[in-house]
Amino acid sequence: MTTHMTGTRAQWLAARLALLEAEKELTRRSDELARRRQELPWVGIDKQYRFETEEGSASLADLFRGRSQLLIYHFMFGPDYTAGCPSCSSIADGFNGFVVHLANHDITLSAVSRAPLAKLQAYKQRMGWIFPWASSHGGDFNADFSVRFTEEQLPAGSSVAVA
Repeated sequence: MTTHMTGTRAQWLAARLALLEAEKELTRRSDELARRRQELPWVGIDKQYRFETEEGSASLADLFRGRSQLLIYHFMFGPDYTAGCPSCSSIADGFNGFVVHLANHDITLSAVSRAPLAKLQAYKQRMGWIFPWASSHGGDFNADFSVRFTEEQLPAGSSVAVA
């Protein structure tokens, strides 16, 4: 038996309208954060990163696949993992649906992980994914873009995953 509160239609409507205002404020704050993110300065990349892909060895420029923009999803799948991060996997489940739409807007989507390519390909096949996925195994790419941390780099008690 549930112990959830019950009330009248008028009480529900008042509570729902208050919640709607909070939701609208959250959306405004999210929009502002997105605007600030878009205004971050661009930084030239001089380092020659190498990735392993289904097509072979690739540079960062190659990952663009001829498009003007590259959207990289840093997928947590380290060399010692037996499967991809559950949250990353859940997010990636939607990539097949919009990777084509991004391509039609001159954007290439690619996931990048530190696991060797063979592990990534096996997991990709198991999950039924078709989006590009590159391995940065053995390189500095993830660390240089602050999406990989060692135990020593994290403050004590941090909830950030070491990948």
